[in-house]
Amino acid sequence: MPSLNLAIARLVNTNTNNNFAIWVVNPIYPSGSVHYDCLWPESLTQIWQDWQQMYAGHSPLGFSPQSSPNPPVPPIDVTSSPSGQINNHGVRLMQDLGISLWQWLFTGPILNSLERSNGIAMGQEKRLRVRLDIRDPDLIALPWEIMQSQHGKSAISLSQNILFSRTTSDVDHLPALRPDRDLRILLVLGNDENLQLDKEAAILQETLSSSNSSNLGEKYSPCTVHVLLQPTQEELISHLETQKYNVFFYAGHGEPGEDGGLLFLQRENKINGIELAQALTRTGVKLAVFNACWGAQPASDNGQAISRSSLAEVLIHHGVPAVLGMRDHIADNESLTFIQAFAEALRKRRPVDEAVMIARKQLLTQHRFNNPGWTLPVLYLHPEFDGELIRSIDDGITELPEFSLSGKSQLMASLRSHLPQGNTWSLGAGMYRIGRKPEENEIIITGDKSVSNYHANI
Repeated sequence: MPSLNLAIARLVNTNTNNNFAIWVVNPIYPSGSVHYDCLWPESLTQIWQDWQQMYAGHSPLGFSPQSSPNPPVPPIDVTSSPSGQINNHGVRLMQDLGISLWQWLFTGPILNSLERSNGIAMGQEKRLRVRLDIRDPDLIALPWEIMQSQHGKSAISLSQNILFSRTTSDVDHLPALRPDRDLRILLVLGNDENLQLDKEAAILQETLSSSNSSNLGEKYSPCTVHVLLQPTQEELISHLETQKYNVFFYAGHGEPGEDGGLLFLQRENKINGIELAQALTRTGVKLAVFNACWGAQPASDNGQAISRSSLAEVLIHHGVPAVLGMRDHIADNESLTFIQAFAEALRKRRPVDEAVMIARKQLLTQHRFNNPGWTLPVLYLHPEFDGELIRSIDDGITELPEFSLSGKSQLMASLRSHLPQGNTWSLGAGMYRIGRKPEENEIIITGDKSVSNYHANI
């Protein structure tokens, strides 16, 4: 799938602190390596501060891309007016910030790259992937997912023609990954005094594994969900190592920190982002999902955002192919809406970024445009990961199995004749040749003229 990869970084050694560079990374056409320098405008800072006053569910970072002398404004009720009508101020603010972010990012040669890349994708009858690498920690908290080109246009994360995600640079190459045939989810519920864990586990397990039965013509991949309630760090790692999961899902308490923050598995038993990353990469987990308000937020020190400190970035840097976190607090009903639509899209063999887009639309449909719920999921993809988690039903039927080299017992297969009193041959690792010539084949079939001397290999 064609991809436009953009990077943003702050320019150092300049007279001001609001100079930034935007450029295209690994363009899809020869002349696509463009670079653009620009200033961060005060007007955008003001809109961002208004957004935080209205929508932030926790104390925002004290440092913005450009400090503003304006005092904070009082919070505005965005849910309803006295007459019960939806307050339009939230809609206007959502669109104004989205348009301002778009106009700042997609300008000059960067806009030309987007339009040309989109044209190439359309010519191939494919979607365009847009991946944003934000290398300045002060810009990570911004809701880039709401960018839109003008009033009346879809936000970039809701577009039918674009699959939007974030990414991060300076990562190691991914090993060869093959899509799986089914979803295997490890659901971990950590310490959270506000949750009834047994009830919450049952709800999440049902939400993740259920599918929309009205889509009778759609084939769903199988899905298994295993639940761990408040495991110790040793129990969690041991379970990952003895099972084979492709999705890790965490719900519970946590806090940001320099090493990806801390997950509170139990009240006094915690695991940090780096420790979790090592366990996930070592055991082949491809997608990590965090139903917590801090997963996509950087840590801060005296109001200053710390570079590459968010849990999502830490996991991507250590080799997890895809990480989905929340930019801010998400309500329980919104979370369940998103999770169910997301898991269902994955089971329909949609790529991870497309599944996020589908689930985001479901959030917006049920909870309205001016509600920030649909803006909260933040998806990070490794720059080399194509998002394919579940194998397409159209993929090849035959493939070589992955045999262990450890000397441990292996799964065996048998080849059995359908004829009465026919032979059965046991198959292990390696190549088996089938044919009529005894000296050339391991499996010899005689008496059937339809079998040639060198008939088939398994």
